[in-house]
Amino acid sequence: MTALTLSTAAAPGLRADAIVVGVAKGAKGPVVAPGAEAVDAGYDGKLADVLETLGASGAEGEVTKLPAPSGFKASLVLAVGLGAEPEKDAGFDAEALRRAAGVAARALNGAKKAAFALPLADAADAGAVGEGALLGAYSFDAYKENGKDAKGRGGKAPLADVVLLGGKPRDKAYKAAIERATAVAEELNRARDLINTPPNDLTPAAFAALAQDAAKAHGLKIQVLDEKALAKGGYGGILGVGAGSAAAPRLVKLSYTSPKATKHLALVGKGITYDSGGISLKPAGHNETMKCDMSGAAAVFAAVVAAARLGLEVNVTGWLALAENMPSGSATRPGDVLRMFSGKTVEVLNTDAEGRLVLADALWAASQEKPDAIVDVATLTGAMVLALGSRTFGIMANDDAFRSAIHEAAEEVGEAAWPMPLPEHLRKGMDSPTADIANMGERMGGGLVAGLFLREFIGDGITWAHLDIAGPAFNEQGPFGYTPKGGTGSAVRTLVRLAELTAAGDLG
Repeated sequence: MTALTLSTAAAPGLRADAIVVGVAKGAKGPVVAPGAEAVDAGYDGKLADVLETLGASGAEGEVTKLPAPSGFKASLVLAVGLGAEPEKDAGFDAEALRRAAGVAARALNGAKKAAFALPLADAADAGAVGEGALLGAYSFDAYKENGKDAKGRGGKAPLADVVLLGGKPRDKAYKAAIERATAVAEELNRARDLINTPPNDLTPAAFAALAQDAAKAHGLKIQVLDEKALAKGGYGGILGVGAGSAAAPRLVKLSYTSPKATKHLALVGKGITYDSGGISLKPAGHNETMKCDMSGAAAVFAAVVAAARLGLEVNVTGWLALAENMPSGSATRPGDVLRMFSGKTVEVLNTDAEGRLVLADALWAASQEKPDAIVDVATLTGAMVLALGSRTFGIMANDDAFRSAIHEAAEEVGEAAWPMPLPEHLRKGMDSPTADIANMGERMGGGLVAGLFLREFIGDGITWAHLDIAGPAFNEQGPFGYTPKGGTGSAVRTLVRLAELTAAGDLG
């Protein structure tokens, strides 16, 4: 993992492979951002002119490399675009800093040490830059010999050491910001690793074993229900989804308890380690990335561990509903009826609508502990991708104020999200002549229908929200900002922020 430190050292005398500076898009050309004064002086105050000559504009994500000035111990200056220059005295927003730091860190793969001279107006800015750098430096090379693929491509290790210039190493606020950025980024990157791991290695049992290792390392309580315990407990949804696979399902309960907590937040994650669609087999071209269908469980896992590392004064319980959805002679068929953990029966009309089945059991299990709130996270529906695109997740809830609070928390940490309704008229489409409810309803508004289904399995009086991260959980395009190609760790930062707000008593 990339190391992150604060430094008051002057840029010219710091031994590093590169110095990162920010450049904004001004009305008359590129503008050197605060934090780079010493570097600008090395170019006789003409760094902006040099950058403009090289074609730089300051646009977001733009990278320009140039030799460091004479007398600097670093050999390279990397100028990264911050986007539009803010209004006077406004400063750069945290997300602009995060993205710029991520772009710079990725551009410096293979370097051992880089000094980041980006704008740091306060400790929050330091946290944003640090988080962005750690996320941008992420690389998943576990399955490449010596870090290279079969054609010899790649092989550059992630940036090893990030030094934030202008930081205050002895200031409590700055130290806390860096500690938080490190914990959140490392756990988010843990989620990315899980999502990127091939499904032949990340079975439900293997995922549960990794959770057990983390629980031991961070002082968490853990309970793992195997297929026998699930059958004894009547978890028909999880068992029904996993029935067609040789890899048996698991339900993992991961608990962080604070002695000072007065609130309890339950997080529930969909953990389909591979989704073939089951008997309702997915069409060609839709299977290749289905290792990512456990992204919700990965996010919940990472958030619980992050809460423990940060010592938040809130009890956080994570429920990981783990199964592999495969077609076989033992698989659940369209038309089968499952008796869920809640006692309700569900007619399975489509075995590819499996995420809601495993979540239903886990949501009811979470409800039995009467938490103050439950939030579930899932790559649940293609309909949500059609509605919101590939970078925004949807938020549904049984409480409008709670939905708004989650939306605000997501925006605060830089995750794109949008509140979605739960229209009552769509519930009728899931009526079944055979069972209490069907797992499918109207095709139009399918993401909302899925939310309505999940609501049926929330205990009375419990505040609940559902995050459908089907769009942003897995990036099939090129990297951008601090987001890599592949698993993204979507929703981890929102969940951590929710835990912080709950601890502070700011969520009611």
